[in-house]
Amino acid sequence: MHIHTPIDAALAAIPVVEHVAPIGGSETVWWEYGPTDAAHTIVLVHGFRGTHHGLLSVVAQLPDIRFLAPDLPGFGRSGPMPTGHGLDDYAGWLREFLGYVDPTCEAVALGHSFGSLVVARDVRALAPRRIVLVNPIAAPALEGPDRVGTWLAVLYYRLGALLPRRLGTALVTNRLITRIMSEIMAVTRRPALRAWIHREHDLHFSEFADRDTLAEAFRASVSDAVLAHAAEFPTGTTLVAGERDVIAPLAAQRSLHRAMPGSTLHVIGGVGHLIHYETPAAVARILRGVLDGPSDSSEAP
Repeated sequence: MHIHTPIDAALAAIPVVEHVAPIGGSETVWWEYGPTDAAHTIVLVHGFRGTHHGLLSVVAQLPDIRFLAPDLPGFGRSGPMPTGHGLDDYAGWLREFLGYVDPTCEAVALGHSFGSLVVARDVRALAPRRIVLVNPIAAPALEGPDRVGTWLAVLYYRLGALLPRRLGTALVTNRLITRIMSEIMAVTRRPALRAWIHREHDLHFSEFADRDTLAEAFRASVSDAVLAHAAEFPTGTTLVAGERDVIAPLAAQRSLHRAMPGSTLHVIGGVGHLIHYETPAAVARILRGVLDGPSDSSEAP
């Protein structure tokens, strides 16, 4: 049964083609949204435990842009990588994927959350593409203000990998725990939007290949920070932060901005780590600015 969402009508009007190819050892599936002859292309790199679905709210705002939206290896419909699921594995996959879909290096690479770490890991190899990071993991997760929560998450995923397979899988797919995670990340008080976000997480948060792949990817997600690679980013990189983000706090985003020469920081007020769900129109306006030319301001409200 089809479940209607707030973006159904807009997405239905946008052409979409599904693709699949072996990339980085993963049978990678991605979706091409928008006109094939569009003036601009954006490649989307989604966050941990997500799939390409999470960024479709942004796609729906920009029907004239060509988006390439893959499921990361081991998540959604993309198969796992035989080499493993550390950041170096994902960075190698991204290099190969971009070489396959964007050999002329004209696309913008957009990484959300964990996707920002994948982009950052070998960002020099992505040149001369422009970079946008949404809710980037600016500082080491194990050292931030929510480090207690992060250590609890480490224990959770470790336990999920160590328990007998049936019990471990049941733990990491538990809908109550998924709801708790969703409640922590969602900031909006609009009941309908909040209910939709929870439903999206219920539908897609457990679409991973297996618990071992999930545990490897989680270890990758807390093993690095974009700040460690700040000096390697090209001038003109765009950062988009949520004012109330508890996973990637605003103070860390401002430190990242200062450490990244020539970057632009956009702070969206009243939103947290789910900018792509809660304020996709604001993200779309920022992307328009990126595509139209460099911003004159170093920080935007």
